[in-house]
Amino acid sequence: MKIKYATIIVDEMEESVKFYRDVMGFTVDSHYDLGASGEITILRGEGEAMVELIKNPTDKPGFFSIGMEVDDLETTLNDLRSRGARVLMEPTPITVGLLAFIEDPNGVRIALIEHR
Repeated sequence: MKIKYATIIVDEMEESVKFYRDVMGFTVDSHYDLGASGEITILRGEGEAMVELIKNPTDKPGFFSIGMEVDDLETTLNDLRSRGARVLMEPTPITVGLLAFIEDPNGVRIALIEHR
């Protein structure tokens, strides 16, 4: 079983889309304005990776972390850092490989994992 998508409740849709598009390298697939119920933007990454951003009327961001597998953690982290990503934790050895954390504009942690 593998995760197909992550849904994140965001404060600022435009800022969040810019982060996932410009920093994380996702592409905008679709955007839906739901009127009083908010709005949804769907972004796609490599393979089947998908992030769904939801802006709702409560203005309460949510979701603690998203895990993303990368081939080369050091190269990926350096690339993300050069595009403005905030690094919370540098690459750290774990049982299955290496782990680092970055943060999106809403404070959602993004785990980057290199399996070895």
